[in-house]
This record gives sequence, structure tokens and C-alpha cells, in this order.
Amino acid sequence: MHLIWLRTDLRLHDNTALTAASQRGPVAAIYLITPQQWLAHDDAPCKVDFWLRNLQALEQALADVNIPLLIRHADTWEQAPGVLSQLCRELKVESVHVNEEYGIHESRRDSAVARALEADGVTFHSYLDQLFFQPGSVLTKSGTYFQVFSQFRKVCYTRLHSALPPLVASPKAQAVLDLQSDAIPTRVEGFAPPSESLRALWPAGENEARRRLDAFADEQISYYKDERDFPAKPGTSQLSAYLAAGVVSPRQCLHAALQSNQGEFESGDIGTITWINELLWREFYKHILVGYPRVSRHRAFRPETEAVAWRDAPEDLAAWQQARTGLPIIDAAMRQLLETGWMHNRLRMVVAMFLTKNLLIDWREGERFFMRHLIDGDLAANNGGWQWSSSTGTDSAPYFRIFSPLSQSEKFDSEGLFIKHWLPELAALNKKEVHNPEAAGGLFGVADYPRAIVDLKKSRERALAAFRSLPSRQEIAEHE
Repeated sequence: MHLIWLRTDLRLHDNTALTAASQRGPVAAIYLITPQQWLAHDDAPCKVDFWLRNLQALEQALADVNIPLLIRHADTWEQAPGVLSQLCRELKVESVHVNEEYGIHESRRDSAVARALEADGVTFHSYLDQLFFQPGSVLTKSGTYFQVFSQFRKVCYTRLHSALPPLVASPKAQAVLDLQSDAIPTRVEGFAPPSESLRALWPAGENEARRRLDAFADEQISYYKDERDFPAKPGTSQLSAYLAAGVVSPRQCLHAALQSNQGEFESGDIGTITWINELLWREFYKHILVGYPRVSRHRAFRPETEAVAWRDAPEDLAAWQQARTGLPIIDAAMRQLLETGWMHNRLRMVVAMFLTKNLLIDWREGERFFMRHLIDGDLAANNGGWQWSSSTGTDSAPYFRIFSPLSQSEKFDSEGLFIKHWLPELAALNKKEVHNPEAAGGLFGVADYPRAIVDLKKSRERALAAFRSLPSRQEIAEHE
């Protein structure tokens, strides 16, 4: 008997560890419910619910090839070695197979499990699956991890041209085992179930993920570069939650994109090229997680920015969290997050820059809040995005580049359609007034919409002063 330990790879097709395990003989699948670990990692209730719903869909798909899915509980990952060792003894398991994960806690967990199993004579096998390239295999000429995306991308393109990662064959049906699948829990203590309206936005299962991918590649991808920045348009793939849970693989995404562009990476359809770049951004941030583990420890990628004098401003933070900053584009974006578990990527940058620059509140507050609400919450991508916006990370926006929420709003939601959808109390304002009701003269107080909590010009100057006063990276290095 062989075991596939499922984590963020909740799919039957193109699943490297699952196929490898099934090729060795009879295989069963195991998934661990780890509520205290999920709480410690700020996993959102809607994300946990999404995992459970996808497990139910996967259980059906596995049943079609006679692979039972077992559920075990381990409050934290520290208990995983004991729980898995016990199961392996019960089932007389010869080998356990996993797809690699990359956070610092994930790496420690897998090392501990491997040691425990090997002490019992069970072999532990891990596979590259959620990335195109093994972290540590895409390096600068001096042998270090890339810190600049454009240079990383260039090497990736060269490697992909010479060897495209192939899709993995799906496991064939095996003989029926004398082992029953376990019931999938519908909820986990500590994680309130989301609204039915939120669930309806994110149907579970590989078939839905594939439907979205095919529809995007067939109908939308060509417009992606032109439309992805406009939150009122359906310009994005809506696949991020499925990628984060591993319901669809990055290889499947890459192959679908290339198929729509006659196999080209750097020429042909500009929308396809732009979307492939986004897959490589995802890759880049996971490599950063391995190469610079401090980002897993709530540390700034740029050490000198640890000295930023962030404000302790609980009332401002609460206003941002609760979508009552008085700046419509910020509040509309935050309502989208609270009600759907997702936020448009352009707006993720806008609200992050507003929190870290205009409110001068520590990026870690925003990172944590996002993780607690995002259905597509992913440590590497979320941390990378927050550190980019706050000018503390890799390839980050220079500290003096501070998005104005008003100009972003006017540029990317010029008709105010997105704002009015999420802030219906502003529906009566015209397309000029809706971006800044306070400046609309006499219209202030529409449906009790709040005044702006901060002066954008003065707060921008405050942020510039806070960053200008930082020691240089060289000075930091000399004191370490």
C-alpha cells in the first residue's frame, strides 16, 4: 500500500505525487484537518470552507479510480508525524508521496514527517508540482536567488523554451481496496461558514476550474493586458482561488495559454504574454520564500525598512478594515473583499499603498487582514504584494512612488461603475463626483458616507519623510 498525502494539490489530474504513488501499486489518499495550524497562519474561513468543498469533489473523482480518501485530525503540524506514522502502521504503508510546499513551517513539517516515517521503514518522496522550476535552480550568475523579477523572468523564458514542463498522466483505475473513504467534514471549529452568496461565486471542483481556464483562454485572454486593470470589467481569469488550493495546476494554465497563442511565449498575443508573466510572478514569490526565509517570519525583505516609524493608529486601521475611510475606491475594494473573499489585483495595490503610505500603518497589519479574508490567500503572493506596495520588498515600488487613490479611481473606474456597485449609497453622484464626494460641494453627507479620514497630500508628505529618514542598506549591514 502507498499513500498520497494531499495538501494544496486538491486535484486528480496533473498531480505529480498522486500519479507517482499510483504507479507503485495500490494507493490511498490522506488529508489532515489542522485547525490550530490554520488559525496560526491566518487562513480565512472562506478558504477553509473552499478546501472542504473541493475535498468533497475530489473524493468523488478519486472514487471513480477506486482510490479511497481518508481524513485524519492533527491540531497542529507538530502532530503530523505521529498521526501519519500511526496510519502507516495500521495500513502497512510502504511509501508516502507529497507535492512540495515552500513556507518555512511547511518545510520543517515535511522534514519531521520524513524522519518519523523513515524510522519506521516507510519511504518519503516529495515532488516538484506547484512550480515550473525547483527553487535554487533559477539563480543569478553569482549563484544567488534573483531579487528582481524581470531578470528572473528572462531566465525562466529561456528554460521554458528549451523544456516545457509536461502535463502528468492521470492515475489509472486500480483494483477496489478493502478500505472505505471517510466522510468529509462540512465545517471546522474556529472557522465560521461563509455566506451562501460567497460560496456561489466559487463553485468547487476540477471541472469548474477547468471550465474557467478554458473560457478565459478561449474568450478573454487576448484582452487581458488591456482590461485587467479595470475592476468593473471581467478582465481577469478568476482562477486564483483554484491555483492556491491546487485544484488547477500552473502547468495546466501555461499549456492552455500557449495553446491559445500558437505555442509562443514572447511574441503573438500580448494578452497571453501578459498572463504568462503573472504565472511567473507567482513562481518568483515562491522562490523568494525559499531563498529569503525571513519573509516567512514577518520580516521585511529590505532590512533597512524594518526601521520605518509606522503609526500605531487603531482607529484608522479599523476604518480601513471596515470600508469606511471616506475614499470611495478604497471602501468599494474593501467591501468587495469582505463580501466575496477576493479583491481585484489593481485594487489590492491601491488599498495596500493607502494603508502603508497614506495611513503609515505597518504592512504586516494589512497582510494579516488580507489572509484572514482572502479565499485565494497564499503566503508567497500575499506577502510579495504587500511588501511591493509598502516599498519594503523585492522589486518594490520606490518609496516616492505613491499611488493617489483619487487618480487611480478616475483612471481605472472612470464611470464609477465599480464604486457604485459596492457603495450603492453613492449611486446618485455623477461620474466626476463619485470619486471624491467630499469635494463635490454641498453634496457631502450623501447617505451618511463618511468624510475622508486622511488628507492625501499631507499624508503623502508624511510617508516620504518617514522613508527618507531610513538608514541605507549599507549602514544596516555595517551594524549587523
